[in-house]
This record gives sequence, C-alpha cells and structure tokens, in this order.
Amino acid sequence: MKTNEVLEIIKLRRSVRSYTSQEVAEEDLLTILDAATYAPSGMNDQTWHFTAMQDAAKLEELNKRIRGAFAKSDEKHLQERGHNENYCCYHHAPVLVIVSNKNERLWAGQDCTAALQNIFLAATSLGIASCWINQLGSTCDDPEVRAFLTSLGVPSDHKVFGCAALGYADGSPLKVKVRKEDTISFG
Repeated sequence: MKTNEVLEIIKLRRSVRSYTSQEVAEEDLLTILDAATYAPSGMNDQTWHFTAMQDAAKLEELNKRIRGAFAKSDEKHLQERGHNENYCCYHHAPVLVIVSNKNERLWAGQDCTAALQNIFLAATSLGIASCWINQLGSTCDDPEVRAFLTSLGVPSDHKVFGCAALGYADGSPLKVKVRKEDTISFG
C-alpha cells in the first residue's frame, strides 16, 4: 500500500491513559486547536466550540463533579466510578479539550467527532499523546456539571460530544495497534 506522512501519523496515533506532568506548550495547544477548526462540518456551519482546560485545580473540580453525577446513576459501573476517590476521567493529563456543539443541530455529534479526530492527529504529529474522553457526554446536563461547564466558557446551549486529554506519555510502552480483518468490502 501507498504511504505518506499523513498516513503514517494516522497509523501512529494511540489512546494514552498515563501522562507525565509536563505541560503542553501554548503554541502547540493553539496549533492543535486550530487544526480542530479545519474539520468538516455540516453545511460548513462550524457551530462547535472548543474549551481548553489547563488549570489542575479546575480539572480536579470537573472530575469531582463528573464523579458526583456518576454516583447518582442507575448503572452500577458508573456508580462504582462515582464512589471511587481515585477515579480520574481524564487520566491526569495536563490538558483537557472539551468539544461541544448546539444540541439541536442535526449533525452536531458528527461535526464534533471530525474535529476530535483532527485534534488527535495534530497532537500525534507534534509528539503529544492523547485519549478520547466521553464521560462529559453523559454527564454534561447534570446541574452541578453544567454549572461548572458554563463557568469555564462552554456555551449553555451546547452539549458536550467528546473531549481530548492531551499531554506527554509517561514512557509506558504503547500497545501495537492490531486491526480487525473483514472490516472492508467493496460493493
């Protein structure tokens, strides 16, 4: 098969769940966020919003509120996470980018997903590790979580469709990415 730099970055990207405390340089973060804005969006409306969190205390507070929402859940595994003091939805990454969009937009989720993929690929190209974080998708409308998100600048009429944890891998070896067979067909 053919290859090039972009295709190699796609194959190199991994979900990392253990980070060092090294901060992501502002220029790198701005480059990653800029790449997100170049993702395709339905009718090119670009109704998404990107909220970058770097303050450790605010990240901890967000995690605490997510755990609180999980503790109220009817699902046992979420309740367990909610009552686990060591649970950290963002894996202690130094940056969390919250990707939100107007909930009433028919293609809001798809637009955010495309933007998240740009974030992951841009981060990988800069040597920055990442992980897709979904917990806010199911907890963003919890009153305590919503109040905090609004205070961070997430528009009040937006639903969170995903987040990106960003930072530097702690040095643990990354898993080999094995692809399943029989996932491609031609019609």
